[in-house]
Amino acid sequence: MDFVFEQIRVGGDRNFGYLVGDRKAAVAAAIDPAFAPELFAERAGAQGLEITHILNTHGHGDHVNGNDKLKELTGAAVGAYKDSHVGPDLALDDGDTVAVGSLTLRVLYLPGHSPDHLVFHLAEQRVAITGDLLFVGKIGGTATEEEAREEYESLQRLLKELPEDTTIWPGHDYGCRPASTIALELLVNPFLQAPDYRSFLGIKTDWARFKARHGLI
Repeated sequence: MDFVFEQIRVGGDRNFGYLVGDRKAAVAAAIDPAFAPELFAERAGAQGLEITHILNTHGHGDHVNGNDKLKELTGAAVGAYKDSHVGPDLALDDGDTVAVGSLTLRVLYLPGHSPDHLVFHLAEQRVAITGDLLFVGKIGGTATEEEAREEYESLQRLLKELPEDTTIWPGHDYGCRPASTIALELLVNPFLQAPDYRSFLGIKTDWARFKARHGLI
C-alpha cells in the first residue's frame, strides 16, 4: 500500500484532479488541483503526505486556478510545460521525469487541445493522467484544423507508446465511466478507431450528430 492514488472531484465543469504519492517516503504530487486546493492539502495531510509538487496537464484556467493557493498552503513547486503561461517553477519538456519519492512520472508533451499539454505516465503502475487530450469515449476540443491535426498526431503517439493495459485518468468526468484503459478506449472510442486523419476530422466536425446517431452521451 505504498502507492497512493486518488481521483478527486474538484467541481468546475466536472473536473478531476489527482493526488499521487509514495506513502513510505511520505510525499505526494497534486495534479490539476483546480477549484479545491484545500481538499488536496486535506487529503494529503490525512495520509501523512507532504505535497512537494503541483503538476499541470495544461494551462487552461479550470486546471490551474488552484495552483497559487495550494502553493501557499504547501510550499510545493509548480511543474508545467516549459513554455506554459503558468510560469512554472519546474519547467517540463517531453521525456522529462518527475520523482515523487520512489515514483517516476514520465512527461509526454502532447499538444492539440492546448499548445502546452502534457500527459503524466507512471509506467510501473500502468497509470496515465491524460488531462484533456483523451477522455472516456471522447477527446479534447480544438478550435482550428491545425490544432486538430496536432491532437490527432498526439493521440497516435499516445497509442504507440502506452501499453494497452494502461489505465486512463482524464481531466473531466465527461464519459460513461470516470476512468478507462487504452484497450477499452480502442474498442469504444470513435476517435481512436478513425482509420486516418480525414476520418478523425470528420467525426470532430460532425460530433453532435455523430453522438445522436450512436446514442452516445
